[in-house]
Amino acid sequence: MKAVGIRDIKKELKQLSNQELQDLCLTLSRFKKENKELLTYLLFESYNEDGYIQTIKSYMDDEFQMINTSSFYFIRKSVRKILKNVKKYIRYSQKKETEVELLLYFCLKLKHFNPSISNSTQLQNAYHRQLQLAKKILHNLHEDLQYDYNIVLEEL
Repeated sequence: MKAVGIRDIKKELKQLSNQELQDLCLTLSRFKKENKELLTYLLFESYNEDGYIQTIKSYMDDEFQMINTSSFYFIRKSVRKILKNVKKYIRYSQKKETEVELLLYFCLKLKHFNPSISNSTQLQNAYHRQLQLAKKILHNLHEDLQYDYNIVLEEL
């Protein structure tokens, strides 16, 4: 089956009643965990972006504490998993301020991780890539926010 375009989906959704839309959303949420997570964000957390950011930061704190530090292989694997999930949560929000704040927090956690990432080229590269991405996004934000985040960037 070939998926139709967004424009066609939008036209079709306009013709549906509220009950039919609700049923469609519930059906979508049954198929993939990501759909359910996105609906959760849109319904419960999108109005409180600061709370959402704090939730993701606490998730990162927990995940960084649970990393198996016996070898850099396990550390790299865990860091990639954390970053993948953080990027997914950033995609839900679609706000540049949220993206910059979470990327900077990820870099901060990675920089202060023990054992030091200076012993692993891959971890250093991941750190620098996320730092550069945060800098790139930062240029599109309001000047006051740029100033605040630049202070954090200088620390990193």
